[in-house]
Amino acid sequence: MSLPSSQVPSSPRPLVIRLCNMVGDVVLGLPALHLLQSHGHSLQLYGKGWAGALLAGEGWACTKRAGPFGERIAQLKALRSACASQDPGFNDRTNTLLMPNSFSSAFEMRWAGLKPAGYARDGRRLLLRQAWQPDPPNHALEGFWGLACRLTGHTGAPPDRIQLRIRPEDQAAADALLAGHGIQPGFVCIVPFAAGDVDGLDKRWPDFPAFTHRLSTLGRQIVTCPGPGEESIARDQHPAALSLPDVGLGTYLGLLHRASLVISNDTGPAHMAAAVGTRVLSVLGPTKPEQWRPWGPQNTIVQGTRPAWPTVEAVMQATHTLLNA
Repeated sequence: MSLPSSQVPSSPRPLVIRLCNMVGDVVLGLPALHLLQSHGHSLQLYGKGWAGALLAGEGWACTKRAGPFGERIAQLKALRSACASQDPGFNDRTNTLLMPNSFSSAFEMRWAGLKPAGYARDGRRLLLRQAWQPDPPNHALEGFWGLACRLTGHTGAPPDRIQLRIRPEDQAAADALLAGHGIQPGFVCIVPFAAGDVDGLDKRWPDFPAFTHRLSTLGRQIVTCPGPGEESIARDQHPAALSLPDVGLGTYLGLLHRASLVISNDTGPAHMAAAVGTRVLSVLGPTKPEQWRPWGPQNTIVQGTRPAWPTVEAVMQATHTLLNA
């Protein structure tokens, strides 16, 4: 992925990156971000407030996107000015890459005087300095990778796995949290939560509570980390699991890294776990695995005949296989 040292620009060029709004999408965009960095771009990330904690181990600058439109434009103008002070040619070239496909993401950048590139979707072609036709439907990671390839001229395939760095202090915080609760190596992390839907169908496996009860008979400690509003699901539906609410994303990465297996719905933490090298058992119903499966050779999919869900027994069999491998 890296360029020979003779081909990397001596002075990194600032490049504003508008990140996606979902954790899983940002994780799936990591190989593209690494490719851009390897081609000499100094990444200036712009996205949700949690993005800085999620990507803290990478060392990239990350601006938290404001709420009101006027404040966002002021942020972007200040970012443009800072980048132009580092690179005299910043305002003369394509200087922004849009990971989302929305009209609004392009409109904001243009309004702030930036020159964005991205896929020609959502009626925004005229707002883009470089507008690229999207590839045929493929995995989301390949779509993000395609953006970086078009901007850099790179022609290689994406890596077979994502590599997300964890800050040492975040790993230390995770280890202290696990030790404080008496959690030993070999524990299983479950993610029975998921936001949103697929074609109007819920992404949460309805038999997850019954599965967690079965899982508890294997003698493995079970951990779950509910987000805001999910605490009652953990408490009422998964009493066999130790619930650790309000865990920051950096600490969560460290916890996922220590798990022997992560069993998850189609949701952001599944992609986080895969990105830190942990085995993921992804339980899918209506989700298209060819587009949204966790990326990496260590991951396993269990799915019924789409959009049907798999049985508890099918997921238990896969769990036995993975834990005894």
